[in-house]
Amino acid sequence: MLTASSLLLSGCVYRERVVYSQPAAGGSGTEVDVEEAPPAPLVEDMGVCPGPGFVWIGGFWGWHGHWIWQAGHWGRPPHRGAIWVGPRYIYRGGRHVWVRGYWR
Repeated sequence: MLTASSLLLSGCVYRERVVYSQPAAGGSGTEVDVEEAPPAPLVEDMGVCPGPGFVWIGGFWGWHGHWIWQAGHWGRPPHRGAIWVGPRYIYRGGRHVWVRGYWR
């Protein structure tokens, strides 16, 4: 009985591994190794665009030691012709990887 209790309690230990690295070829977002896939995306209401030159930057689950929803918002690109590449989650080489969004 004691052994079973010990195993159950030891199963509750959570160890996080976060590794920052350069993105795969062709990308510019920072990659972060995480221990689990993010929850399903939330549905957001974009509302009305506040004016010319604004683009919608959709909400996403960001990794901050755990998944936190970052609400979408209207924003202005940092320079003319900039394109927002949203953050994404991928499973590559047996690793869960979260790639931060960036302006290209």
